[in-house]
Amino acid sequence: MAFKGTTTRSQTELELEIENMGSHLNAYTSREQTVYYAKCLSKDISKAMQILADILQNSKFGEEEIERERGVILREMIEVETDLQEVVFDHLHSVAFQSTPLGMTILGPTDNIKKIKRNDLVNYINTHYRGPRIVLASAGGVDHQELVDLCNENFGNINQSNGDSALSPCPFTGSDIRVRDDSMPLAHIAVAVEAAGWPNPDNIALMIANTLIGSWDRSHGGGSNCSGYMSTAAADHNLCHSFQSFNTCYKDTGLWGLYFVAEKSKLTDFLWHLQNEWIRLCTEVTDAEVSRAKNILKTNMLLQLDGSTPICEDIGRQMLCYGRRIPLPEMEARIDAVDARILRKVCSKYILDRSPVLAAVGPIENLPNYDKIRSKMFS
Repeated sequence: MAFKGTTTRSQTELELEIENMGSHLNAYTSREQTVYYAKCLSKDISKAMQILADILQNSKFGEEEIERERGVILREMIEVETDLQEVVFDHLHSVAFQSTPLGMTILGPTDNIKKIKRNDLVNYINTHYRGPRIVLASAGGVDHQELVDLCNENFGNINQSNGDSALSPCPFTGSDIRVRDDSMPLAHIAVAVEAAGWPNPDNIALMIANTLIGSWDRSHGGGSNCSGYMSTAAADHNLCHSFQSFNTCYKDTGLWGLYFVAEKSKLTDFLWHLQNEWIRLCTEVTDAEVSRAKNILKTNMLLQLDGSTPICEDIGRQMLCYGRRIPLPEMEARIDAVDARILRKVCSKYILDRSPVLAAVGPIENLPNYDKIRSKMFS
């Protein structure tokens, strides 16, 4: 809706202005952040800032446009429901953070989309789009002082109070959700434990542990020469079609675990190997393994910052999460400081005798019950 016209620009004028500059304007929403961004030539920074400020502060939210967008969002929801990984992760959040905002999906329930009114949007903007909650970030051919001056000029009148919109931490609940559908050829499953939020120092060790488990896909080859216990086990015993570990962080909590796709006859075996590996991370992981994982993690971090767009997004996220941008040398030093002893200690803190959360969709008849999975969280 932000791109459907403001009090000073119609939708056509907005689109023409962006098009004539050769620029790109877009936005996206995650569970904790909404991002509006413009890509433009250095000489057009002033115009791009004016447009961003205009759509954030002066969007009209016309009734007719809302009705049209309602249909667009409902179609998006249908697309999301065909992406089984998205579906599983939505289920995982819904049971991990029950009855909290973090347990809600980004699009929300269909009933909400059908009922939402202009006043709901305006109230949301007035509540959340306030100075202390907003970060302006830029990367590429931009001068910092020029950016500060443009910020004062275009965002100087924005509400500077925090309001009553602060959210309390979302408690984690170890539990499971299972959606059995025997007509599906493969089961899609995610299993995780509660992890650390972005500012927590334990997060670095959890990132290294996540890298140690890694990912694997049957179509990528490698076989028994894959590095990592889980990749070798998956290849040698034909445990799954693919798996990928994840460390999903939020401001004050997170989910650390693994998502996998497997045939129904392999579910028990895969979980047995996975939980054995989790316990091994707590008790037996070696310095050689940790050193390899640290090198992979540092390489991946640098590759993710390949270009001004990901750098800009990284600056914005770090400012919201840490209140500052952590320089790469400092992040490398933090990673280098973790050895096998520290990794075992941190993994023990988050894995041993902790209640996991599990979400499963598909032919999951052979999936062990929750009590059996919980009982394997011991050394």
